[in-house]
Amino acid sequence: MKNTLKVQRAKANITQDDLAKILNVSRQTIYSIEKNVYVPSTVIALKLADYFDVKVEDLFSLEDSD
Repeated sequence: MKNTLKVQRAKANITQDDLAKILNVSRQTIYSIEKNVYVPSTVIALKLADYFDVKVEDLFSLEDSD
């Protein structure tokens, strides 16, 4: 799974730490999502989409399996 979280964060001019506090998760969680190490729960994905006012599909997509 790939994501555009880092891009969305940059557009909003918000740090990983600030976003983590808003979502009530650790900064490490945000970092891990951005690095594609951690696939977020549905709840976190929905909270991220809501915060950035985008659809979940705009943040997350499946990578091609080619």
